[in-house]
Amino acid sequence: MAEENSNNIIKSTWKSKYAALGPGILMASAAVGGSHLIASTQAGAIYGWQLAIIVILANLFKYPFFRFGVQYTLDSGNSLLDGYKQKGQIYLWVFFVLSVFATIINIAAVGLVCAAILSFVLPSSVPISILSFIVISLSALILLMGKYRLLDGLSKIIMITLTITTVIAVVIAFTRNGVSGAVTDGFISPSPWNLAGLGFIVALMGWMPAPIEFSAITSMWSVAKNRLKKVTYEDGIFDFNVGYIGTGLLALVFLALGALVQFGSGTAVEMAGVKYIGQLINMYSSTIGEWAKGLITFIAFMCMFGTTITALDGYSRINVESLRLLMNKKESSPKTLNLAILAASCAGLAIVFYFKSAVGPMLKFAMIASFVSTPIFAALNLSLVLKGKHKVKGPLLWLSFIGLVYLSGFALLFIANQMGWLS
Repeated sequence: MAEENSNNIIKSTWKSKYAALGPGILMASAAVGGSHLIASTQAGAIYGWQLAIIVILANLFKYPFFRFGVQYTLDSGNSLLDGYKQKGQIYLWVFFVLSVFATIINIAAVGLVCAAILSFVLPSSVPISILSFIVISLSALILLMGKYRLLDGLSKIIMITLTITTVIAVVIAFTRNGVSGAVTDGFISPSPWNLAGLGFIVALMGWMPAPIEFSAITSMWSVAKNRLKKVTYEDGIFDFNVGYIGTGLLALVFLALGALVQFGSGTAVEMAGVKYIGQLINMYSSTIGEWAKGLITFIAFMCMFGTTITALDGYSRINVESLRLLMNKKESSPKTLNLAILAASCAGLAIVFYFKSAVGPMLKFAMIASFVSTPIFAALNLSLVLKGKHKVKGPLLWLSFIGLVYLSGFALLFIANQMGWLS
């Protein structure tokens, strides 16, 4: 707990920093799903170490805009959504529409991936749709019964276990094969630096470390954390940095796993996320040992299960809060959040059961929409921290300017390519 001196100034301590951990770890748990387990590992498996620079730059240039969400909340006591409304009702409407769409598609997608992992440990075959129903329903039940406290503790356990296991697998693979990994003689590495590889790079960056709307979700989690325990500005930023930087480093670890185990090995890389799960699990078992296959599958399942829980909680929170602000209501009741969780669960399950074949195209569209909208909400987040006690300045301000140019440039390049202007 933070100490208070005779002048009533709260002093940050290591104990208070640990107690403040929560929103940043939740963001990391939500981010380490499709973007890390699948996209980062595929990047290493297909292109080796070439896209490591893209992973680093994406995390670096998005850092200010995710941080600004937490910074604004710690300074003002309000969520980013309050700030959006103050800037203009249209921004909140655009955010709300994108958020609702992302909620439905992402809950369905993470539920399907989680169910696919679960199918590897079951003794008999069970339809993926039924397993998805179990995963999403159980996630909703945990939130309805345990609320934020259970979610807070569960995410820390999942992240620590996954991180340790993945690092062990990468270290073993490196000691066996060195930095070149399992590359066979005569293998010619494909190049991502062309228009054909632009789509993969954009998808990788769009979800690295998470979609831009997660800055608002993290802001809402910070508000929830402050209701349980008052968090100082320094401790809140520490929590964010631990989660964000840890997530970025873990993305490189997953890329290394793909580069050291599958890149150039002669094994064709499955591009469909659900199908790639089997190859991912085999990477762990081929390095750590076949005996660990069940354990690794369980850990991977827990990671995606954590992602499902945090995504369901986070999207429900920002949807409820956005609707409250748009309707000019003073506050929303816990019952409203529970209804939003149930609605998001049912909508995601509807996609799984009735539009299963369309999840892939819809998820790709969600990634594109999120990436293209990133510069808009990044600039909006920046505008909210240009004043106040902890207003952005110095190197962080310059990094945000450079980041805006980088993200806007890639978005325009992607749009130009999709429109056929570069062909």
